[in-house]
Amino acid sequence: MVTRGQIGSQTEMLAEGEMSTLVVDKVVEQLEGLPYELQWRVLEFTRALARSIPRGLPGRQLLRFAGAIPSNDLQIMRQAIEEGCEQVDANEW
Repeated sequence: MVTRGQIGSQTEMLAEGEMSTLVVDKVVEQLEGLPYELQWRVLEFTRALARSIPRGLPGRQLLRFAGAIPSNDLQIMRQAIEEGCEQVDANEW
């Protein structure tokens, strides 16, 4: 697969694996010129971006579990939630 990426003022056509290497190299090149504090900020930003990536499975992969819990068990669960989770204890804090 070919991906188009805009790096600085250059537009390059590269295979997918090459694109990520090119971007990493360009980021490292820019980082090397930054003061230590700004390098830390970039690191923190990349960590935040990594945490923002959705994890898990698409819902369509979970459809095979639909109907797996018997309806009477669902009713018991629903009742437990209504009785135990929807109450506020004003003296709790």
